[in-house]
Amino acid sequence: MRATITSTAHYVPEKILTNVDIEKLVKTSDEWIQNRTGIKQRHIVSEEQASSDLSTHVANRLLEKRGIKADKIDIIIIGTVTPDHPTPSTAAIVQNNINATNAWAFDLNAACSGFLYGLETGSKFIESGKYKTIMVIGVDTMSSILDFKDRETCIIFGDGAGGVILEASKSNDGIISSILKTDGSGAPSLNVYAGGSRKPASKETINKREHFIRQDGKKVFKFAVKRMADVSEEVLIKNRLNGNDIKLFIPHQANKRIIDATSERCGIPKDRVLINIDKFGNTTAGTIPIALNEAVENNLINKGDYILLSAFGSGFTWGSILIKWDSQI
Repeated sequence: MRATITSTAHYVPEKILTNVDIEKLVKTSDEWIQNRTGIKQRHIVSEEQASSDLSTHVANRLLEKRGIKADKIDIIIIGTVTPDHPTPSTAAIVQNNINATNAWAFDLNAACSGFLYGLETGSKFIESGKYKTIMVIGVDTMSSILDFKDRETCIIFGDGAGGVILEASKSNDGIISSILKTDGSGAPSLNVYAGGSRKPASKETINKREHFIRQDGKKVFKFAVKRMADVSEEVLIKNRLNGNDIKLFIPHQANKRIIDATSERCGIPKDRVLINIDKFGNTTAGTIPIALNEAVENNLINKGDYILLSAFGSGFTWGSILIKWDSQI
């Protein structure tokens, strides 16, 4: 029994923040941002929107495209580092919003690798034989934890969500291989310092702006380039494939230079690498499922194609998943 993807969807807020808009907030330029990251713009939520709202849009669209009711969903898994609240989970809110009365739901925190971790978790639930239909969503409202006085971070991130429905398949296709990793020694290099049990919110943490995401950009970049390339190559070797066998490489959209280095290392032709960071920026757990849905909607994937996913995020977390496409959706 394998897990296969039977529906894809994504949603981004209407409001767009361009590099020219960013120039008015922090010392930078459109040219500098594009040269360093490949980003031209990013989508930002309105004041009344949160991660559950973006996820609910995706969930309803997934159900609509698959042609099933919410009560057919067994589990809802949401990868996010920007939940609506510390508790209840964003997944629980979405479960209620879509009236998925037979589903149990939980959030998963693996930063930019969150969707891959969720995909792996969901696929194993299906392979166990106990569950048949699982919704996996990656979402982040990064504008809620951005310091628009910090050039290191505010130019990079955007808001958005994407997801899939996983179902049981008796074929040998679907999600066929994965390698996921964590190295907690990287935690100081990319984090939100306050707001948890280690350092609860206080007047001091607010005054010190410790509720915003911070990163050591050079260290994160160096680590991400090597680890994303390593794990992607490892998955290919494990399955006796090379870059020319991959129909589409969908990497985490953090930085175009990281994407280029990873695809080059794996020998994947440039025209088979999906890049949309110019339109959306880094939506953290949302990048891969947003790109996957764009690929489906633009007819870039056909039955039998090998699709390679790869991500790197805070934690540090990273991983790669190989899919042999098993459906026409």
